[in-house]
Amino acid sequence: MHRIVTAAVIGVVTAATSPLLVAPVAPAASAAGVTTTDGCIESVPDPGTTAPVEICFTLFRPASATKAAPVPMVLHSHGWGGSRTTDPAAFSYLTDAGFGVLSFDQRGFGESGGHAHIENPDVEGKDVQRIVDLVAAQDWVEKQRPGDPVLGAIGGSYGGGYQFVGAFSELRDTGTTRFDALVPEITWWSLTESLFPQGVPRTEWAAALTAAALPTDALPPIVLQGFAETSATGNVPTYLHDFLDKNGPEWHARQGRRLDVPVLFGQGETDNLFPLHQGLKNFQRALTDKARSRSIFVGYNGGHTLPSLLPAGSNYDIPLAVSDSCSPTLGSPSFTDLGLRFLQQNLQGKRTGLTGFGRYHLTTAGGRCVTVPSVAPTRTVRLGDVISTVGVGAPVAYPIAQGPLTVAGSPTLDATISTLGLDNRAFLALSVGTSPLDAKVVQNNMLPIRENGIAINKPRSGIELPSVAVDVPAGQTLFLTVSPISDMSAGFGSRIVGAMRLKDVDVHLPLTTQ
Repeated sequence: MHRIVTAAVIGVVTAATSPLLVAPVAPAASAAGVTTTDGCIESVPDPGTTAPVEICFTLFRPASATKAAPVPMVLHSHGWGGSRTTDPAAFSYLTDAGFGVLSFDQRGFGESGGHAHIENPDVEGKDVQRIVDLVAAQDWVEKQRPGDPVLGAIGGSYGGGYQFVGAFSELRDTGTTRFDALVPEITWWSLTESLFPQGVPRTEWAAALTAAALPTDALPPIVLQGFAETSATGNVPTYLHDFLDKNGPEWHARQGRRLDVPVLFGQGETDNLFPLHQGLKNFQRALTDKARSRSIFVGYNGGHTLPSLLPAGSNYDIPLAVSDSCSPTLGSPSFTDLGLRFLQQNLQGKRTGLTGFGRYHLTTAGGRCVTVPSVAPTRTVRLGDVISTVGVGAPVAYPIAQGPLTVAGSPTLDATISTLGLDNRAFLALSVGTSPLDAKVVQNNMLPIRENGIAINKPRSGIELPSVAVDVPAGQTLFLTVSPISDMSAGFGSRIVGAMRLKDVDVHLPLTTQ
C-alpha cells in the first residue's frame, strides 16, 4: 500500500514488583489462537500535576508462548492523533512468526490519560520504560536477564518517536537500553528542525498536527499558545522551541549519547514534514559505528506527503510499483516483510539472508533503487549568481547540470549573501525538467534560507538543500529552484518585501552512477 499520509494521523502483570495494572479486561482467545489482554498501567504525572497518568495497552500472546517456551516481544504504537491497535489480525505476521506484541495508546491519545508532551524523555520516555517493565513481568516473554526482555519495536511517525524516546531515555537514566532492535518509519531527528527549519514554520503541518490533537485535548496549553503566536508573528517563540528541543534523537546526540542497537530505518523521500534528511541524520548521528554496521536504511517515495503546488512539485500520487523499490531489491516484497526479517534475525537469531547493512538504499523519484555507501556530496558545480525577491514574487529555476545523472543524498550550497529586507526568507530546492518553465521540485521538498536584516557580501557555507534521490535522464536538466514563497510555509515567507542575492554559488551534489 502507499506509504502516504494525507493528514497528521498515521497513522496480566504477574510479578509483585511490576507496574500497577488498572482496570484489566479478561483475556480472550482469538480465532487464530492469540490471547489478548487489555489494561492500563500507571505512569508519571503530567508536569506540574500530582496524579499518576494511565497508559493503556493491548497485549497479544501467541499460542506457542509459555513459561517453558518464552518468546521475544515487539512493541507497537500509533501515529499522532491515533490510538493503539486492538485487532489480533493486524499483527498476525508477527504472532505467527513467534513474537508477542504489545500495542499501547500514547499519553494524551486513545484511552490513555494526560497531555501529549510530544515524546519528552521525562514524560513519554518514562511511559515507555513502564511499558517495558510490564513486558518484563510476563513469564512467557523471553528474557536476557531478570527485568530485561528480548525486545523489538515497530511503528511510524509518532510511532517511531516513542521508540527513540524510550531507548534514549533508558540510556540516559541507566547507561543502557533494554531494546534489542528498532524499526522506526517516517520519524524525526529534530522536531524543531522539522516543524521550524531555520525558524520558518511549516504552516500546513503545524495546523494539521494541532487539528489532529483537538479531539482528545492532547496538546498542553503552552503548545497551543505557541502555535498561535507563531501563526500571528511568523516567528517561533523561545518557550515553544524550548518545549520541543529535548524531544528527539538530536538532543540526546548533543549530550553525547548514541544507541548501540541495530535499527532498520524506513524514511519517506516525498515526506515534507519529516523529510529524508531527518532519517539520514538519525542513521548518521543517533547510532554508534558498531550499531550502524548492523543497521539498514531504506528510503521510499511516501511519508507525510502534502501536495507541493507552489512551486510545483513532483511525486505526490506515486504508483505503488515505484513507491518502494529498495525493499524488493533487499529480498522482501514490502518494508513490513523486511522488518519481520530484521526482527527475526536480531531477536530470534534466525538466518534470514539480510544484506545491505551500513548502507543507504534510496528509491529514486522514478522508482529505481540506488544503493550508496555515503550520502555526502561528491561533486561541486559553480552556479554563479542567484537572485530572488523576498516576500513576493515568482520562483526562478537556475540550471545546474544536464542529464543523464543521478543525485542520491544530501546536497549543500555555499554562497556570499546580500539582502535588502528586515527578515529575508527564500526557499531552495532541486528541480528537474526540460526547461525552467516546466521544472518540478524533486520529491516535493524545499528548505528555507534565512538572513535577518541587511547583509552585504556575507559568506554562508553548508546551506542545506533537501535530500533527494532522483535520476535526471538525458534531455532534461537539474535546476536549483529559488522561490520567495512555499506552500509548505504559506504565510511565513518574508513579511517585508525585499531581495536576496546569492553570489558565487557553489552547489555540492551527491552524484552517483546510474
